[in-house]
Amino acid sequence: MSTITTKDGVEIFYKDWGNGQPIVFHHGWPLSADDWDAQMLFFVLKGYRVIGIDRRGHGRSSQVSDGHDMDHYAADAAAVVEHLDLRCAVHVGHSTGGGEVAAYVARHGKGRVAKAVLMSAVPPIMVKTATNPGGLPIEVFDGLRESLAANRTQFYRDLAAGPFYGFNRPGAKPLESVIENWWRQGMMGGAKAHYDGIKAFSETDFTKDLKSIDVPTLVMHGDDDQIVPYKDAALLSVKLLKNGTLKIYPGFPHGMLTTHADLINQDLLTFIKA
Repeated sequence: MSTITTKDGVEIFYKDWGNGQPIVFHHGWPLSADDWDAQMLFFVLKGYRVIGIDRRGHGRSSQVSDGHDMDHYAADAAAVVEHLDLRCAVHVGHSTGGGEVAAYVARHGKGRVAKAVLMSAVPPIMVKTATNPGGLPIEVFDGLRESLAANRTQFYRDLAAGPFYGFNRPGAKPLESVIENWWRQGMMGGAKAHYDGIKAFSETDFTKDLKSIDVPTLVMHGDDDQIVPYKDAALLSVKLLKNGTLKIYPGFPHGMLTTHADLINQDLLTFIKA
């Protein structure tokens, strides 16, 4: 297994395939780099070098007790990037991974990043506050924590079979293999990392990070995202970016990188090659 050890002693797992311009993939909560399989295979076959990182406490990385916050997530990603000496890289983040990309590019990416992609991403901030009146009430995230603590295995099954991929919509055809793969990835990670991660993805304010990013950044979001509503995420993020491009996908769910991989991959390729 390919791993690096961070300054605070955490083993971070990563995949590193191919040669060419590097594309670094940052996964969503509570998954692993495996969630990017369709994208990593597509781009490695197109002649790119693809790197997928398992966040601390997720997938094959150490199930440590502490450090489950965006500061550590971004620093861990930077440690992998520096270990591999990646330059002119494109960083692509889904959901929580989009927050990780924003934090990494803003705080650690100077001189190493060519472009960034925020897909179905949590920035600027998910929770409702006085300055973010369109956000989700804290009770929503308290409910996630309660469900995780009560029966994590059932909670993950229900999330994948329902709103994550839009399988709860009228006429939708749930894909059992997709549901099982989501559940498999979730159960690989640590319960405490996932519990603490809810606060990290919901309460972190990325406003300053977004304002400081100057590389071309593509903001992609489905308008039927039931996990991260696009109006309080993508529409606000693109206004804060110096060089942002917005692409909204009618009817697409939160997990559109899986349900609509062919279109997403082509749009990513077009952006990266531009």
